[in-house]
Amino acid sequence: MSDTEVIQSAAERPSRGGGNIFARIALFVRQVVAELKKVVAPTRSELMTYTGVVLVFLVVVMIFVVLLDYAFGMLAGWVFG
Repeated sequence: MSDTEVIQSAAERPSRGGGNIFARIALFVRQVVAELKKVVAPTRSELMTYTGVVLVFLVVVMIFVVLLDYAFGMLAGWVFG
């Protein structure tokens, strides 16, 4: 049974009604395994690039939050101070 046959039978399943719960669970597990076989792990270079992008974004967001915190703190000090 190929991956497309599994997907097609899953697409037809809702129109036929419920069916056996164990058969539906087995179908789900087969579909999950078929999808996991399509996953490609990133290369070391891609992984390093993605990690760098995430860290830079994190630093930018941290700076933004610190500046907002400082500005609101100064504003609160001026209003209530």
